[in-house]
Amino acid sequence: MYEGVNASDGIGIGVARVAVEPDLSFTPHAPEDAKAEEERYQAAVAKFIEQTNAQIERMTKTVGEEAAAIMGAHIEFAEDEGIRDMVNGSIESGMCAEQAVSEAYDMYYNMFSNMEDELFRERAADVADVKTGLLADLLGQELVDLSTLPENSIVVVRELTPSMTADIDKDNVAGIVTETGGRTSHSAIIARALEIPAVLSVADATSNIKNGDMVVVDGTNGKVIPTPSDHDLEHYRAKAKQYAEEKLALEAYRGKETVTADGEKKLLVANIGNPDDANVASEHDCEGVGLFRSEFLFMDAKELPSEDEQFAAYQKVALRMKDQPVIIRTLDVGGDKDIPYLHLEQEENPFLGYRAVRYCLGNQDAFRTQLTALMRAGADSGGQLWIMIPMVTTVAEIKQVRQLAEDISQKTGLPLPKIGTMIETPSAMLMADVLAKYCDFFSIGTNDLIQYLMAADRGNPNVAYLYQPCDPAVLRAIQAVIQAGARAGIPVGLCGEMASDAMLTPVLLGFGLERFSVSPSAILNTRREISRWSIQEAQKVAKHVLTLETAAEVAAYLAEVRKR
Repeated sequence: MYEGVNASDGIGIGVARVAVEPDLSFTPHAPEDAKAEEERYQAAVAKFIEQTNAQIERMTKTVGEEAAAIMGAHIEFAEDEGIRDMVNGSIESGMCAEQAVSEAYDMYYNMFSNMEDELFRERAADVADVKTGLLADLLGQELVDLSTLPENSIVVVRELTPSMTADIDKDNVAGIVTETGGRTSHSAIIARALEIPAVLSVADATSNIKNGDMVVVDGTNGKVIPTPSDHDLEHYRAKAKQYAEEKLALEAYRGKETVTADGEKKLLVANIGNPDDANVASEHDCEGVGLFRSEFLFMDAKELPSEDEQFAAYQKVALRMKDQPVIIRTLDVGGDKDIPYLHLEQEENPFLGYRAVRYCLGNQDAFRTQLTALMRAGADSGGQLWIMIPMVTTVAEIKQVRQLAEDISQKTGLPLPKIGTMIETPSAMLMADVLAKYCDFFSIGTNDLIQYLMAADRGNPNVAYLYQPCDPAVLRAIQAVIQAGARAGIPVGLCGEMASDAMLTPVLLGFGLERFSVSPSAILNTRREISRWSIQEAQKVAKHVLTLETAAEVAAYLAEVRKR
């Protein structure tokens, strides 16, 4: 049995089809005719865009407009003026088109892959996909074709690129196994949209799994079982049936309020990364948006987005959510999310450096533009659009932000929106009672809070054992923030992965959490988990958890009391 990342739920049983990737190696050389080389490159770009548009058209019919829009990033990278100028400049200086394309896209790949935020790191795969497509055309190679496969195929490939996923034969593919990728990768998102079980980042999968092997893919638990025994097959066929029944049972929670077993109302909202994701969140029956990461607007632009451009994006989300609340996080960039036109300096430790609110307060013209756009969209939404400030560490920072917003309000006549902060640093957690005086709400960002609290880089496998949501220190910190919010009379939400962890649901309810902000696909399951607990039961669990000393003890206890 092999383990990897559980990227798309479900059980797939079938025959392995190990995809052989094309040989894209080449020998760099100086072309005799630079103009002809540039024309080769332009022809490859034009063909790539034509093929990608055809994929988008097919995907729109098979998985919907939102999932198909993912492929739009490929066209953006293929058409990017900065990349084109770099490639043409390299060709003019004596490089062949293959080398010029390879070096330009490698530079962008390295930029994205070194970012701290997983959502942005996964964009590196899109860059690599475009590079592969262009090189294949320049070298006359055929890419992996997953459009015609036998029934019950298990696709095994080193890297499942979004373009491969876009062409996949949905009806005949029972499961996907890759050696790379994570849950937030575009390939994983498309696999979930296609409802194909997928396990990513399985080391040496293409070597260890042979073409024609019978394989079980447990996308829910991130396990792959090649050449399963009769007992294994019986077990996983039963699990597949159970999964189908549970998925059907979740539909009973669609259109229902999010309430505990004793009738206490909670708010269940979604985390999104761009305006189009609002459609996906709404289709999954969310009750609003708890985190809209606005930096995608800046990452996808060639220059600083104008006030009107930002307003249009924020307004689109607010209108899609109608009367439901929308919380938009202001620009969260730094050395880990480099945006070329912002000219950010490289830092030795960008996670503790000049980023998020620190950068925004140091670049107030750009920050004023974003705040004004947000306030305009907020005025149109009837006050349902709230502004959230990331990476706050001092009371002075939130005071400065409020002063800027009040100044904009006075000069423009725009109403002052609700302004809150993400609690994701130890200092903000410890000062929560004071911060609450200047905030209209809190949202606990556990993904970063855990790593800062435990002094453990969540991307470093050597200290992964410390990155534990169940650690008593983490739970005590969360309880302290929720209590500080309750005393101040402001709502508190949680927008990290913990919000959708079924084992932790009673703990968060017992602490008094009001808002759960989760990925769209986790909405119905989280609603079900909340409905299983009364507040009294949850408080009892939470009280006992706080008497435990280690993460292992907490995890064991919560597994024991979990309701199914």
